[in-house]
Amino acid sequence: MQPHPLQHVFHPANADHYASTIGAGLQHLVRTLGRVAGPAAGTSAAEAADRVAAVDLDAPLGETGKVLEELSHVWLDDAVWFHEPTYAAHLNCPVVVPALLAELFIASVNSSMDTFDQSVGGTFVERHLVDWTAGRIGFGERADGVFTSGGSQSNLQALMLARGALEREPLGRLRILASADRHFSVQKSARLLGLGEDSVICVPTDERHRMDPAALDRSLAACNGLGLRAMAIVATAGTTDFGAIDPLPEIADLAVAYDTWLHVDAAYGGGLLVSPRHRHRLAGIDRADSVTVDYHKTFFQPVSSSALIVRDRALMAPVTWHADYLNPKDHRSLASPNQVDKSLQTTRRFDALKLWLTLRVMGPDAVGEYVDAVIDLARDVQAALSDDPEIELAALRPELSTVVFRYVPAGTVLDEPALAELNTRIRADLYASGRAMVAATKVDGRQFLKLTLLNPLATVADILGIIDLVRETGAGLGVPRAEPSPAQHVEAVAR
Repeated sequence: MQPHPLQHVFHPANADHYASTIGAGLQHLVRTLGRVAGPAAGTSAAEAADRVAAVDLDAPLGETGKVLEELSHVWLDDAVWFHEPTYAAHLNCPVVVPALLAELFIASVNSSMDTFDQSVGGTFVERHLVDWTAGRIGFGERADGVFTSGGSQSNLQALMLARGALEREPLGRLRILASADRHFSVQKSARLLGLGEDSVICVPTDERHRMDPAALDRSLAACNGLGLRAMAIVATAGTTDFGAIDPLPEIADLAVAYDTWLHVDAAYGGGLLVSPRHRHRLAGIDRADSVTVDYHKTFFQPVSSSALIVRDRALMAPVTWHADYLNPKDHRSLASPNQVDKSLQTTRRFDALKLWLTLRVMGPDAVGEYVDAVIDLARDVQAALSDDPEIELAALRPELSTVVFRYVPAGTVLDEPALAELNTRIRADLYASGRAMVAATKVDGRQFLKLTLLNPLATVADILGIIDLVRETGAGLGVPRAEPSPAQHVEAVAR
């Protein structure tokens, strides 16, 4: 078969060109993977920006080999590798191979999930996965949902649906109640919905950073007393910093008592749905009106892969809009359903295929064992650090797979600003060294570091090695050692 004149178009006539190009890319990636010796190269933002800015996009290189070399220079050599055991920063997971196989088909075939006539079987693959997830949650046959770009979009759509259920209520009266440790997307969603950030009432948490039901009850009663309407309660199943799971049964009782929409943000904790040993920790999630699940966190999928699941398909109505050229209202058919009727997006990738191939190759129990492994890892690391005189832990125990800590060098007495500066510099120097990556957060206004553990291949020794690097880096920053004054001693003991 002769090469097609438009050789770069995915087309049967260009199959050989496609195969050789993909093959060259795969070989280049595998060679690069073999050279990876840490989670990052430590490249600065200024250096990365300069490398990209130097590329003249109007002067193509033409040859795939040269393009791949340039690709390494501007990005791949500086990429962050989440499979490395010394990566312990954000909620990024190493990804499973069946999902990467799916990406090849998703990108090449380029199905669009908005209408049946652009996706055909893909429509029903996504719907079947939505039904499967709803079943894991404990929803009944009327459940529905849609894949989204991530937890922020899923949370936005959930709150949009909650707003739609109260469309006759004035915006100014509506309030959203969420824990003090909620995801920031709750406030962002309130702004996008025209409610304003002040419409979000932050409910206090207990000593484990879980929403306090008694405080929630008081807040709901106060809303009623002020003539306000609680539009939604957002419970979190896996907070970003501590992995805390709000007490879902008690919160569900209050949602019923106050006739309020209950949304559970399980973007992080959703992996417990397939956990052989920890599924019970999501007890009560089946009583929600809507649930966010991020498969690209604790289902080990490539981004983007998230979903919003609702207990009753009728609840999806506020997002539906009909266009004559796409999904006309007078041509609706159960035989050819359109996913755009349920989505904030129109054109949308077939991201569901990644989870589909993962489940068909590995099965849910294997994915759940990965979830259990990282939960065990966090527990064992926390136990190993509990008696370390130079490591201050921010929580008594991990709730999921994070460990929040900071380095407090022995033999010194540092005030809060000095400790904050020290730990901030440690994090920056670790990244610059390329040896390890940790995250940062604040707890009650105090600066801490965080290990986010989502790598089932990592060992306790790997993670304690990061702690050794933290200690080594901190010691190398030249913190002065001094005998504390009596007042400083009292301050240190109190801390």
